[in-house]
Amino acid sequence: MTSASAGDPKRWWALAVIALAQLMVILDGTIVNIALPSAQRALGMPDADRQWVITAYTLAFGGLLLLGGRIADLVGRKRAFVIGLAGFAVASALGGAAAGPGTLFAARAMQGAFAAVLAPSALSLLTTTFTDPRERARAFGVYGALAGGGSGAGLLVGGLLTEYLDWRWCLYVNVPVALAALIGAQVFLRDRSGRRSGHLDVPGVLLGSGGLVALVYGFSEAGPRGWTSPWVFAPLMAGVTLLAAFVWWQNRAAGPLLPLRIFRDRSRAGAFATMGLATIGMFGVFLFLTYYFQAVLGYPPVRTGLAFMPVSVGIVIGATQIAARLLPRTSPHTLMASGMVLAAAGMVLLSRLTVHAQYVPHVLPGLLLVGLGMGLTFMPVYATATVGVPTQDTGVASAALTTVQQIGASLGTVLLNTIATGATSRYSHAHDPAHSGTALAEGVVHGFSVAYWCSAGVLLLAALVAALTVRRGKASHVRSGPSA
Repeated sequence: MTSASAGDPKRWWALAVIALAQLMVILDGTIVNIALPSAQRALGMPDADRQWVITAYTLAFGGLLLLGGRIADLVGRKRAFVIGLAGFAVASALGGAAAGPGTLFAARAMQGAFAAVLAPSALSLLTTTFTDPRERARAFGVYGALAGGGSGAGLLVGGLLTEYLDWRWCLYVNVPVALAALIGAQVFLRDRSGRRSGHLDVPGVLLGSGGLVALVYGFSEAGPRGWTSPWVFAPLMAGVTLLAAFVWWQNRAAGPLLPLRIFRDRSRAGAFATMGLATIGMFGVFLFLTYYFQAVLGYPPVRTGLAFMPVSVGIVIGATQIAARLLPRTSPHTLMASGMVLAAAGMVLLSRLTVHAQYVPHVLPGLLLVGLGMGLTFMPVYATATVGVPTQDTGVASAALTTVQQIGASLGTVLLNTIATGATSRYSHAHDPAHSGTALAEGVVHGFSVAYWCSAGVLLLAALVAALTVRRGKASHVRSGPSA
């Protein structure tokens, strides 16, 4: 099948622009983490408030994604892309210049809000630009590599900027990147017309965004407060109730925010489920290894960032050199299931780490397996979840997939941290009630090990879901959605 886009010589430059913007959003999810201690000292931020540097971003981003996706469908994907880029740049400059914690929190919330417009418009532009199966596989290979590997790169960039410049550059760095992407968007991006008329589903926005914000907030508070806290239980119950009402309303609304027909395709629903489970399991790597490298092995920030690079390299190779080449002639479910099995094997290797482990023989093999597995999985998931979606719904479908990632990351972080903390406490009480230094470190590593086993189980469940739900036909046989 030959797509209309195949004759446009600018389409690969368009991919570069989309990839640059997406990388900026992905990096921002982790680049600030390493800078947080420095920012806290510089701004006199209380310990109780420092989490809001992260939470303000995740709340706005996760809660507004569906709205951002529908805005892209209504006003145009390129226009939404440009708005998201410009707003993200302004918010980043504001955060970098922050004189106090309140300004930084507000800037991070603004970053999340504009990222919620930028991310789905970027993915939907990619979907409508590349419709030929082989070109689509290559384009989504690049996108999947960025989506999976950008978090690890963010840790490295954050460490370099914090150690050799200043924590503020972890925010300022977005400004020139966004400006370059803005110029490229005006020159290279072509937007196929979607639905440019109609009204916004306001009740759907209130119910859906409210439910997502409540869920993300509840998950973020579960770590420091515990699952039984009313500050956790109440938001989670409110989130579930609001999302249930959202689903009920979407079945009745004349112009729904999220048309439920998107999920009626079994392969697409399976791809969404696989992505959610994969992100739940994957975040154990970044959550625990960051602490393991710095607190147990004594790595400085830059070395910690470098230690994560094999994950990013593995994702890039798995997505661009393996999955992108195989997808046009291989069933997506084969790649997804194989990738999840590889990643689960990597988690099992990481579960064997000790307080005296060495990087190359003990840590590196697990990281490479996790990276390759995620690359093999993410690329076909993105391609399968967006293929066949009507052009007027590509924005909100892309937003829904990103929302699944966001919720999976939040849930995975809290669940795995709870499991690790509980295992550490039990180990310490059983082996050293006095909590001496060595025994405490061993208890922490033991807790990580238990969490890695749980991650492996979640990833194997993702492999099973992909194998049973995603259609077995080759990707090239799947009809692309209408090009309008």
